[in-house]
Amino acid sequence: GGAAPSLSLLHSTLRESGAEREKRWTELFQQLDLNKDGRIDVHELRSGLAAWGVARTDVDEIVRVSDTNQDGQLDFEEFTRYLRTHEKELKLMFRSLDRNNDGQIDVGEIQQSLHSLGVEVSTEQAYRILRSMDRDGTMTIDWNEWRDHFLFNPFRNMEDIAHYWKHSLMLDIGEQLTVPDEFSERERRAGLVWRQLVAGAMAGAVSRTGTAPLDRLKVFLQVHGSGGASLWSGLRGMVQEGGVQSLWRGNGINVLKIAPESAIKFMAYEQVTQISTKNGGSLRVQERFIAGSLAGATAQTIIYPMEVLKTRLTLRKTGQYSGMVDCARQILRKEGVRAFYRGYVPNTLGIIPYAGIDLAVYETLKNAWLQRYCVGSADPGVLVLLGCGTVSSTCGQLASYPLALIRTRMQAQASTEGAPKLTMVGQFKHIVSHEGVPGLYRGIAPNFLKVIPAVSISYVVYEHMKKALGVGS
Repeated sequence: GGAAPSLSLLHSTLRESGAEREKRWTELFQQLDLNKDGRIDVHELRSGLAAWGVARTDVDEIVRVSDTNQDGQLDFEEFTRYLRTHEKELKLMFRSLDRNNDGQIDVGEIQQSLHSLGVEVSTEQAYRILRSMDRDGTMTIDWNEWRDHFLFNPFRNMEDIAHYWKHSLMLDIGEQLTVPDEFSERERRAGLVWRQLVAGAMAGAVSRTGTAPLDRLKVFLQVHGSGGASLWSGLRGMVQEGGVQSLWRGNGINVLKIAPESAIKFMAYEQVTQISTKNGGSLRVQERFIAGSLAGATAQTIIYPMEVLKTRLTLRKTGQYSGMVDCARQILRKEGVRAFYRGYVPNTLGIIPYAGIDLAVYETLKNAWLQRYCVGSADPGVLVLLGCGTVSSTCGQLASYPLALIRTRMQAQASTEGAPKLTMVGQFKHIVSHEGVPGLYRGIAPNFLKVIPAVSISYVVYEHMKKALGVGS
């Protein structure tokens, strides 16, 4: 049979009996089983679906999920089990979209459901989405059209758009303030969450190590002011003081703190989001901002002493500390426990403008892209995602940079006897009166220079790590 019979096969009424459904599934199975051996393998599935014009499906995913006896093929039992669970999910999705329960989904309902996922689309776009599924030209989608469109597309659904546009885990710009990812139910069930976190941490480690010299230079400029020194002379000065390896001072602890920080942040974020979404809905942008800021603040509170150590180790002179433990010991002995939380207030305050602007800019860019291009697919591709993520993080950094600078200065205030220890406001006044407003942005040049290499390195490593850990993209 050509394409026509198979599609009419897919059609049937919403209230079909169990026997009718079995019959429809049997015929589907027979059509897909090209060599009639009673099993469907990946190739048969792919070519059969292509013949029916079902494009862009994740065939391997279907087989992987449904193949219970792991022989790489689907027998009739496994095939119908896939269809049964999948159709049940589709039915639930259809019902949740069909707000007025008239058995049809119209343009308004598409727009509303996307809106509740935090994706704004114009009416015209909603029409395009609708037209791609509407077979009988009624400009509404009934259950059959809905089911046929999605039957072999494991998750081309409304959350798909949200899925593609999730804030990517892989953007580690060295400032761990970004709001964590939301994981879909599907990823949780497959146990991918921790693997993705591990991949993200590895990516962060490599990208921070790759851009460490720029990071050290930034900290130097933040604390000592530039005094008209160029980037190049700054780096040269460091090499003269401690050799090439001194460019990586403070990198060890910077890498070490990634794992505890991202784990704590992720768990805190999960806790907050569970409290705020009792009904299992998705979070709106404002809620993600609040949850993200709280999670960031929690993680920062717990690992803040490591931040102080990082600043001290980064600024250390040759031979000043023999290592992390020695550094911690000396700070404790000379300055007491409170030294480990110096600069905590500006640091925590900095999370709010950062997370807020980061999310707001990202959402704006995302919606602008969707308005323009989201016709054929929700997937914007790597470059668009990386571009949006980089721009939004950069805007967030610009806004919170003065607070970060004051934090670093407060962390660095070693207790030289008699030197005044300035408070946050004191630092602020001191910098502005001595160096003017540009003084609040010292070190921002190396900071932005490292953004693109850091993003590129972490993206490449993240993708490779995901493959190595068996997390499909």
